[in-house]
Amino acid sequence: MQKLALDEEILLQVEQPARYIGGEINSVKKDPDKVKLRFAMCFPDVYEIGMSHLGIQILYSMFNRREDVYCERVFSPWTDLDRILREKKIPLFTLESQRPVRECDFLGITLQYEMCYTNILQVLELSEIPLRAADRSDNDPIVIGGGPCTYNPEPIAPFFDLFYMGEGEVIYDQLLDLYLAHKEAGGDRSSFLKKAAALPGIYVPSLYEPRYREDGTLSSFEPLCPEAPASVRRLVMSVLDRADFIDTPLVPFIRVTQDRSVLELMRGCIRGCRFCQAGNVYRPQREHSVEYLKRYAEKLLKITGNEEISLSSLSSSDYSRLQEFLEYLIQYTKERKINISLPSLRIDAFSLDVMQRIQDVKKSSLTFAPEAGTQRLRDVINKGITEEDIMRGVSSAFHGGWTKVKFYFMLGLPTETEEDRKGIPDLCERVADLFYDEIPKSERVGRVQISASSSFFVPKPFTPFQWAPMCSAEEYKERARFVKETFKQEKNWKSLRYQYHDVGTTLMEGVFARGDRRVADVIERAYRDGAIYDAWTEYFDAERWANAFAACGVDPDFYTQRTRSTDELLPWDFIDCGVSKEFLKREWKSALEGKVTPNCREHCSGCGATSYQGGVCFENKN
Repeated sequence: MQKLALDEEILLQVEQPARYIGGEINSVKKDPDKVKLRFAMCFPDVYEIGMSHLGIQILYSMFNRREDVYCERVFSPWTDLDRILREKKIPLFTLESQRPVRECDFLGITLQYEMCYTNILQVLELSEIPLRAADRSDNDPIVIGGGPCTYNPEPIAPFFDLFYMGEGEVIYDQLLDLYLAHKEAGGDRSSFLKKAAALPGIYVPSLYEPRYREDGTLSSFEPLCPEAPASVRRLVMSVLDRADFIDTPLVPFIRVTQDRSVLELMRGCIRGCRFCQAGNVYRPQREHSVEYLKRYAEKLLKITGNEEISLSSLSSSDYSRLQEFLEYLIQYTKERKINISLPSLRIDAFSLDVMQRIQDVKKSSLTFAPEAGTQRLRDVINKGITEEDIMRGVSSAFHGGWTKVKFYFMLGLPTETEEDRKGIPDLCERVADLFYDEIPKSERVGRVQISASSSFFVPKPFTPFQWAPMCSAEEYKERARFVKETFKQEKNWKSLRYQYHDVGTTLMEGVFARGDRRVADVIERAYRDGAIYDAWTEYFDAERWANAFAACGVDPDFYTQRTRSTDELLPWDFIDCGVSKEFLKREWKSALEGKVTPNCREHCSGCGATSYQGGVCFENKN
């Protein structure tokens, strides 16, 4: 086996050498020649972002508990090292052993967001692994994808041998055991893929064939062999405490994007926001026990020495024992001067007392996500908060001493009108008015700062809005310009700030989110033409992508601006994520009628997630 440690001369030529040397605190050292299986765990973005991802840490710890498995890490090289590797013909290597990725048995790629797709091809090419699964031999690693983007894997399906659908703790061990037995028996790649396809939650793209009508829509999507099921079901841990957490979390040498300990409160969400894919595909909501959280909070902070702990979930306020856990955690962290970060708080459940105590060590701005500027549109998206909730929350914040508030909105939501767009600056204006009306001058510490930002709506699979059209680039820009100009007309404009997301990347995300296998040709063409790090605005080139679509004869508007019929066969319909298509159709109809659906604790709406036999679906039913 070849070891590829970068020499000092090369390390001095790159921006952050620590991205590539490994050896961090708690990194695992094994002899690669003495394990039966090597697994290269890849996050297809720069090290600082990948090392902030909780899923990487969980799987790294889980795999390395096995004596017969060595899980190593690899990230997308930044453009400086990318150039050097190509010039010097050095294959991409893992951080732990500094050996080529291509020598591993598996290359597992985390698919966290769509705009990393060209980076996947970068990792494959630099690893000297054929880009297309159909071109790989028995000597190449099995390339497997997992994460949120697997809920429509079709635009990148030709580049992967397998996809793992769902939560990694469920059958990864079974998959690795199957591979080891197959390898020992001398089986080939093709027969292993067929055996793997028979496991729950495993999707093998090469064993399925999509067919299309003349209008471009799917006519059928059929398995090609008995081992491949017609429907692939998402894997779920019904009882979260049964999943071991991170024994010894990795501690990077350099500051990463999320430079703190992360503790997962729960998975799933009860709220049912109609634009939110995570809120649908991670159902049912399942919680960790307080005892579990206490044990791992102390362990994480003692091992890492971090000065901040973040409580991770889709909606932290909905953790049923949040107050109890925070009472313990506040006391523990206060004595040690550790800050607590509690993201994803809902403004209708805002607790001034808790927030004052949490931010006693380091007080910062408060962030809320109304998503829409009017109550009508908030009802369409099923946000579940009223303007009264918003005003009550910010009033409590202002009286508690906060003067900085951030609001997140979306533009281009289904049924959106000019009145809804005007509602964004108007709502921010009313919040500023409330500050100046309620807080006496003698108690103010400077001017209130209301920051608003808007992203552009992207319809995602397995949401009630999966059938909705997007706007054109010009329409999105025009809507954002209107909102920006309206902000300038507000009386308190000096206290208000507004910015909006990049339009080009939004439309590309829309293509990737609902695309089919024909999009793979476009991704490869754009990559060949130089596309890389498309999630980074400074590297995204809309013209390059437009040329790639034209060269491949693929119309991006077919995937973004077309309203789909609820009877259309969608590229992801073969996946069973627990939420039924009938439920999504009912929610789409309710959205168009402006009807609100109660959250899962208030009333069961029959989404289908009860089939997983756990979590909120079974609370108080024993």
